[in-house]
Amino acid sequence: MSVPIPAVVFHEVTSLSPDGRGVARVDGKALFITGALPGERVSVRGLKRHRNYDEATLDSLERPSPARVDPRCAHFGVCGGCSLQHLNPETQIAAKQQHLLEELHRTARVEPTAVLPPLVATPWAYRRRARLGARYVGKKGRVVVGFRERSMPFVADLARCEILAPPLGGLIEPLGALLTGLDIRERVPQVEVAVADNATALVFRVLSPPTERDLVQLRAFGGEHGVQIYLQPGAIASAAPLGEASPLVYRLPEFDVELKFRPTDFVQVNAELNRRMVRRAIELLAPSGTEDVLDLFCGLGNFTLPLARHCRRAVGVEGDAGLIERALANASANGIENAEFHRADLAAIDPELSWARHPYARVLLDPPRAGAREVLPLIDRSGAARVVYISCHAGSLARDSGILVHELGFRLECAGVIDMFPHTSHVESMAVFQR
Repeated sequence: MSVPIPAVVFHEVTSLSPDGRGVARVDGKALFITGALPGERVSVRGLKRHRNYDEATLDSLERPSPARVDPRCAHFGVCGGCSLQHLNPETQIAAKQQHLLEELHRTARVEPTAVLPPLVATPWAYRRRARLGARYVGKKGRVVVGFRERSMPFVADLARCEILAPPLGGLIEPLGALLTGLDIRERVPQVEVAVADNATALVFRVLSPPTERDLVQLRAFGGEHGVQIYLQPGAIASAAPLGEASPLVYRLPEFDVELKFRPTDFVQVNAELNRRMVRRAIELLAPSGTEDVLDLFCGLGNFTLPLARHCRRAVGVEGDAGLIERALANASANGIENAEFHRADLAAIDPELSWARHPYARVLLDPPRAGAREVLPLIDRSGAARVVYISCHAGSLARDSGILVHELGFRLECAGVIDMFPHTSHVESMAVFQR
């Protein structure tokens, strides 16, 4: 007796979730579909039911979106480094802009008076900082190197990467071969990579000391590929070059600023977008040249030092002592005498500190994902008439926007997104508040 084949059920995808999955509605319940795009009619597989939503993976397309494109990367769908390569870049950034505006409206009940045009640059070979996983796989007899697999704890087995800046994108396979040949192949869990304007550095996290044979191979790899090799046996501060290494630098030519940094320091991952972001932030902050400006979460001085070229006094504050040390050195190396830097815990500010008591006409802040709720009272007390807020998380920006607007008397003048991480669901944004 023949068994009837069940009919394929197709779903209409109506929107894109913040993490890059297509969203359909089935009997009023949200269905998140990995690989699906808005406007598509799809069937799914691997259905997982939850109380308030369901999850599945795209199985087949009955009607594809006109915005769908072929992913450039051969590892797309397995590697967790990208989730949106199947969507054209223009639609990606439009979706991120829409997500930001919806988050501001839903969470903060605010809307910007104007929407800033998105800041964009090349969507490929842009990433100058990354942390790659490394793992020796006995069944394969070699070390695999890459980002984590999508929704899995394993290291994706990559041959190359299309978003890493050169020469890193083409070094994944050679890097795996190098690690496979080391005596400590099973004791190197990650490789941190950094591309500067003048050099490229690889930082190997080593859980056991390399043997002499390992050191010879590491030096040879550095020489062959023109990269600096660092070893990190302990905490981040333990990272040290294997032999001679030039200081890493990146430049902001428009402001005649050059910043030195360590390969483990935080720097914005997209060099071209960082230059454009700094320019726009200073344009929107609009310092007159006679004012004092406060830069919170200042890091190496990425915004503080360019700002110092356009104001009377720029004050940078940061919690990381190493970054403050390098920010001071960068100010001195650039001949900037009207910038000062202070180390402080920005989650618990002492209001009696001299810099915290000082009035400021303008404030710029670039906090981590958790946002800047703790520093908002300080901004209010400073008397600043204008605030530029750089955010790496739309949710925390929306929360803080609600406080600035509804409690502290600011108006959200404008907001928009920065395509710092093309092909990912990450949303970087900028908002401007006027007293």
